[in-house]
Amino acid sequence: MVARTMSFVTVGVDARLVTVEADVGAGLPGIKIVGLADTAISEARDRVRAAASHSDVEWPRTRITIALLPAGLPKRGAVLDAAIAVAILAASDQVPAGAAAGTVIAGELGLDGTIHATRGVIAAALTARRQGIARMLVPEANVAEARLVPGIDVGGVSTLAHLIAVLRGDRTPGDGDLAPLADDPGAAPDLVDVHGQDEARRALEIAAAGAHHLAMTGPPGVGKTLLAERLPGLLPDLSDEEAVEVTVIRSVAGRGAGALVRRPPFEAPHHSASPVAVVGGGQSGRVHVGAVTLAHRGVLFMDEAPEFPRSVLEALRQPLESGSIRIARSDLAVLLPARFHLVIAANPCPCGRGSGPRAGVECSCSSLQRRRYSARLSGPILDRLDIRLTLSRPSLADLGTPSEGSASVAPRVAEARNRARRRWESASLPWATNGEVPGPLLRRRFPPEPDAGALLRQALASGALSLRGADRVLRIGWTLADLAGRDRPGADDIGYAMSLRGVESAWAA
Repeated sequence: MVARTMSFVTVGVDARLVTVEADVGAGLPGIKIVGLADTAISEARDRVRAAASHSDVEWPRTRITIALLPAGLPKRGAVLDAAIAVAILAASDQVPAGAAAGTVIAGELGLDGTIHATRGVIAAALTARRQGIARMLVPEANVAEARLVPGIDVGGVSTLAHLIAVLRGDRTPGDGDLAPLADDPGAAPDLVDVHGQDEARRALEIAAAGAHHLAMTGPPGVGKTLLAERLPGLLPDLSDEEAVEVTVIRSVAGRGAGALVRRPPFEAPHHSASPVAVVGGGQSGRVHVGAVTLAHRGVLFMDEAPEFPRSVLEALRQPLESGSIRIARSDLAVLLPARFHLVIAANPCPCGRGSGPRAGVECSCSSLQRRRYSARLSGPILDRLDIRLTLSRPSLADLGTPSEGSASVAPRVAEARNRARRRWESASLPWATNGEVPGPLLRRRFPPEPDAGALLRQALASGALSLRGADRVLRIGWTLADLAGRDRPGADDIGYAMSLRGVESAWAA
């Protein structure tokens, strides 16, 4: 007899439903699993048999064949364990075949029959709802996560015996831990901690208001990391759609879920991180999400940016332009979301004293060493960074001056974003922030004031800006206008945007 049920595997940040078929037929006892299963799934035969022996069911003493469909999709992980057990028991008439066939079942089995939590349950719930499947049975630890998706009946099971009893109708599924859960990442660092650095503080506000990328260079201890860590505290809460996107990513990555992630994420990979750790990828058939995807709708901070491998830095070109990154392997191609604020920080030279003496010691780097160090950030990468600042040490007087806190700056950022959102919505455009709008459309349909446009054309003609740089200056100009409550950017906005861009500064490419 052949019986089937459903489960899922994750591919990138999406879930693909897998039909698990079991055939219990004549032949020598044994289990064969077909359908591009990895080692973890192949080992399920031993986990399932041991779990069944502790669940008061009779294990079929005959040949068992398990097919995982679609056969051409690589399948990895132990999430299919519970579904494989149910399919075998349904094929041997110990579980109602109809109940098994209409349910998505997920969970890793322990040898004693315990069903352990698994990754990506919220992604599976979204996929099941899209395909019209109304019921899921998941580990009790994953119930709260799966129930974040409305319109689907989710039940929790703790053991294989509990799962069998639920499918037979003898017991009801559990609710797991359904205590009110909240996305509480802790208090965000406050901008009030940053004294002095008025230009950098203003640039941070502009970057938050328009979703602009930011680069800072300066000697060690000048406050680059301090500023970067305070950017998430200036950003508004994620919308419902954005919160679901971020929650799915964190679930698939094993970062936990149970409540919608409402605050923008902050990722700060170490400069020794590999390309796979930063941009994603992995072995054939397996795609891991990287820091650029974990930072989706939030902030990606790359401290000591010139120390990152060149391959990592250059891999950022695609997501900086498109907000996504494509991972291609011989048997799989996955598009991962990666729309983030990039903040990079760098010292001026290898010794860090390139902008002047520090503690009475002059810079020891040669001019060749300085050029090689700055060249680690290529022109194409720098051209994609909207705001480029050179920081200097604040004076003692600056350190004693009270600073404006995030609670005062964040409302201005939120209002500027609301103005931008209303503008794009009124024009029937899908974008929410100025940093997302394509340059050609911005130039054609949303030009600045005539004198501001003339200033931008002059910078282009002189070679001070590339065409991409001019587009980014225009985006910053619109953000400045939104912060000031003006209908269009003027010459002052464009001029200030050009200075933030780093024209005629050490950052100019």
